[in-house]
Amino acid sequence: MSETQYTEDNIRSLDWKEHIRLRPGMYIGKLGDGAAADDGVYILVKEVIDNCIDEFVMGNGKRIDVKVKDGKVCVRDYGRGIPLGKVVEVVSKMNTGGKYDSKAFKKSVGLNGVGTKAVNALSSYFMVYSVRDGEKKQAVFQRGELTEDLAITTTDEGNGTYVEFTPDEIIFKKYTYKTPYLDKMMWNYCYLNRGLSIYYNGEKFQSKDGLKDLLENNMDGDPLYPIIHLEGEDIEVAFTHGKTYGEDYYSFVNGQHTTQGGTHQSAFRESVAKVIRDFYNKNYEASDIRQSIVAAIAVKVVEPVFESQTKTKLGSQEIEPGGKSMRAFINDFLKENLDNYLHRNTETSETIEKKIKQSERERKELAGIRKIAKERSKKANLHNKKLRDCRTHLTDIKDEKREETTLFITEGDSASGSITKSRDVTTQAVFSLRGKPLNCYGLTKKVVYENEEFNLIQAALDIEEEMDNLRYNRIVIATDADVDGMHIRMLLLTFFLQFFPDLVKRNHVYVLQTPLFRVRNKKKTIYCYSDDERRSAMDELGKNPEITRFKGLGEISPDEFKHFIGEDIRLEPVILSKESSIDSILSYFMGKNTPERQEFIIDNLRVVKDLAENPAKQTESSDSEDLNIAS
Repeated sequence: MSETQYTEDNIRSLDWKEHIRLRPGMYIGKLGDGAAADDGVYILVKEVIDNCIDEFVMGNGKRIDVKVKDGKVCVRDYGRGIPLGKVVEVVSKMNTGGKYDSKAFKKSVGLNGVGTKAVNALSSYFMVYSVRDGEKKQAVFQRGELTEDLAITTTDEGNGTYVEFTPDEIIFKKYTYKTPYLDKMMWNYCYLNRGLSIYYNGEKFQSKDGLKDLLENNMDGDPLYPIIHLEGEDIEVAFTHGKTYGEDYYSFVNGQHTTQGGTHQSAFRESVAKVIRDFYNKNYEASDIRQSIVAAIAVKVVEPVFESQTKTKLGSQEIEPGGKSMRAFINDFLKENLDNYLHRNTETSETIEKKIKQSERERKELAGIRKIAKERSKKANLHNKKLRDCRTHLTDIKDEKREETTLFITEGDSASGSITKSRDVTTQAVFSLRGKPLNCYGLTKKVVYENEEFNLIQAALDIEEEMDNLRYNRIVIATDADVDGMHIRMLLLTFFLQFFPDLVKRNHVYVLQTPLFRVRNKKKTIYCYSDDERRSAMDELGKNPEITRFKGLGEISPDEFKHFIGEDIRLEPVILSKESSIDSILSYFMGKNTPERQEFIIDNLRVVKDLAENPAKQTESSDSEDLNIAS
């Protein structure tokens, strides 16, 4: 066996843009195609807006304009503007920026000055200009390479900075920006920065009551009691209890949405249970206190330490270097302010205790059933092979690897067999359903343990005790593209929304899109996901191509299937619109045959009949698209 040579020729130095493009995950996390809220294309937008927010926090500029169209992003703030002589360096030279001056940006979102440079390097086109006191400086880059360095000119524009970029399709393949994700991003900025106005694609986003507005706009149904909203120096908290299962948290640090939580969220969870125990002078279980809680917490930290460049999880143990611990800071705040609030608002405190006792009763009633169900799930997993697990588990790997794990939930031996043979065994697992799941709408959580399929899914995901134990980052529903497949999809979504809504709210649930047609001739094969794509493929391939209609997943060979769950995977995220509550959605689709649903079916039958008689109208869309909660 020849020995690999290690000489001076093996040593190379990368410039800043080459390093970012070679290792983009170090700077923006995963790449993705825009299907998930934490995909790289959204991180690029966030990095640019973060700089605008820092200007606002420092008292400069109350408005930010954001426009996203056809994959191009434009962001304009009205702050002080980058110093004109440093415009090029600030967006292209590492270790350069104003945030290293701790006096200017004491509680900034980011302190390492990398964000905008990463956007520049990862964009096929990047343009920046700064306006200061009637003068303007502009520069243009392509993939981090400076192509235009324009001279300073005079202008009538107001002070501020403008950034325009297009993510590089070489790196972000077939990406799209999904409006619900960007909407949520803009709202979060406004909730955390009262007085700020963001105009996103012409729509104004603004918040008057901060985190209280956040909960009001994101809660499913009415709260059990008025939202408790508490504010102090460097901390803001809002919470109430709802009617859904689980715990729902929104946590932020210096304006950054920490989707994976961190030390501040953990401290809040511990402290709210401790303060409530002390208030009632009863040793209630923490899980009973927090069952159905909906809460938001925002803290400001000096020089925060995050666990990655994307800043989704706080690692700081102290509120500032050498200062009070995060746990003590949050506990002291709640001990004083929450305790005072509960003493002053007796109706709310009585409602909270009733809710705790109700959760306690339900937990005890389920205790025996849960024990039996756990034993049953262990035996089933050992002997029935319903779960074909992957080699990597979330509990055994670092946080940055979590996004790579996927569980496909499918129905039938043929479909699960195709996926099992095609999958990446390191990160992709398969759960095989037996027949159609139960319609669990309106049932209690008792059914999760008594129904074998639901109990085994819960066990496979490991979400019975704690949502943070989730073993797979992506839960992908993979069913046939027919009526039965759609029905199974709705039954599974009902299960998740009814009992584990956080899985959907945290963007863990997706629907697998597989091709409906294969169009090919001797030279080329094209897979088509719609009739329009089929017609285009037929035009491209010319006369008499062979056309195959895939009626089910089992009809797709493993060799073909590996492309559809590999690099070319198409996932449609399940997104709940801001206007729709879970109960109203489930009631409409899975409840009794309401007059509204009857009217919808009749109207759409008319549409189908009209299309059959007038094929030219097939390009028109119907109202049914608005009811697809996975769109």
